[in-house]
Amino acid sequence: MPSLNDDLLAPNLYFDSHFNIDAVKILPGEYYATARPMLIVTVLGSCVAACIRDRVSGIGGMNHFMLPETSDLDESLNNSGCFGVYAMEILINKLLEMGALQENLEAKIFGGSNLLKSFTVDNVGARNTHFVRNYLKQRKIPILAEDLLDTYPRKIYFFPDQNKVMVKKLMRLHNTTIIRREQEHNKRLCNETHPDSHF
Repeated sequence: MPSLNDDLLAPNLYFDSHFNIDAVKILPGEYYATARPMLIVTVLGSCVAACIRDRVSGIGGMNHFMLPETSDLDESLNNSGCFGVYAMEILINKLLEMGALQENLEAKIFGGSNLLKSFTVDNVGARNTHFVRNYLKQRKIPILAEDLLDTYPRKIYFFPDQNKVMVKKLMRLHNTTIIRREQEHNKRLCNETHPDSHF
């Protein structure tokens, strides 16, 4: 169960029996931040996830966004976790509210694949990648590791208190679910194996 120190925008809480830990799965437009030992999981196609933590306290969280910014879209959509600017701001602000210090923040970033050939925004994976790198540079948050771009989806496992991210590249799986999920979220504007990469 979540504690009072967890921020619960993502409702998909469960117990992960493989890792023997409380876990939460986040979807596009969601984030989760916690001050206790937990696993945060997401699956990425062209979206990007930023795993950000305080290197001293271990307070950390992950977001999952679809587009860098609203730009030409309705400004009323600015406060949507689907957009990178808002997703990054709300996660970092929540971490600071929970006791993290700006000077202690560090990041690991993932996603941005060229999975959706028919995605309505050209080069969305590359645009997301460019955005998240520049945003973190401007905020002076060092990037400790990244796994970005390419053509396959990824499943991300983030253990904030351990400073560990595990990545499963889903190269042999059908991508229809991920494609459908991202297309559905785009319209609203807004088989698992053991992990094989550690960050």
